[in-house]
Amino acid sequence: MGGGFRVSVRFPVSGVPDLTSIDLGRLGYEAAYAEQCRRVAEVEAGRASGGLARGGFLLTVEHDPVITVSRRAGAATHLLATPAQLEAAGVKVAETDRGGDITYHGPGQLVMYPILDINLYNLGVHDYMRLLEDAVIDTCGTFGLAVGREQGATGVWTAREPRAKVCAMGVRFRRWVSMHGLAINVRTNLSHFGLIVPCGLVGRGVTSLERELGESCPSMDRVREVLDGALRARLSEAWRVAREKRANASATSEPRGR
Repeated sequence: MGGGFRVSVRFPVSGVPDLTSIDLGRLGYEAAYAEQCRRVAEVEAGRASGGLARGGFLLTVEHDPVITVSRRAGAATHLLATPAQLEAAGVKVAETDRGGDITYHGPGQLVMYPILDINLYNLGVHDYMRLLEDAVIDTCGTFGLAVGREQGATGVWTAREPRAKVCAMGVRFRRWVSMHGLAINVRTNLSHFGLIVPCGLVGRGVTSLERELGESCPSMDRVREVLDGALRARLSEAWRVAREKRANASATSEPRGR
């Protein structure tokens, strides 16, 4: 399983759908997208079988340098670099079907793609996005970095002023199975963000754990481990709440005896 990728299976709480963590290592954007699609098909097959055994996957990856442009109207205009500048920087451009606008992925950036049947967790789109943000906020807090949300701008931002984005997010749902996800700048080459208007937000800064924490910046493996645990904890809580709601709904829908 995993095609040579690093795979681990953990069960956070008894009865919670199992989540398989797969570290894809360093991988091009197209190859990682193909892996996402393969795992989405597995989750859909698990749903069709009527069981909870296929709870989902937490894919992590470091991409080769690439700028991804969504299909949102106007997103392509936020690419500032010329073809010559992109070639000199060693950065490719790829179209993506995720939400959001335009962003950069590259070495030193931890990307996580949760492949989840979010119906199991009774999550709507906005609930799911907030859950991802909470997991990143928890992760950064573990390393002593104060971060939070920014009104009107999805993602996670430093608490200090001027606020700068440390984690970008963009998702898609295929028959309510999640794709794409989040990207935390750990030791990212931040100069590459100068090739674009990040997320289409003019005048907004981008930062990294390395820039904010200096010598205290954790390793990629450590960030991966903490993020994996933080997201599992948030999903476990969502599952608990969803299970209680289902139980209450079932109890209230049962016919009363005479």
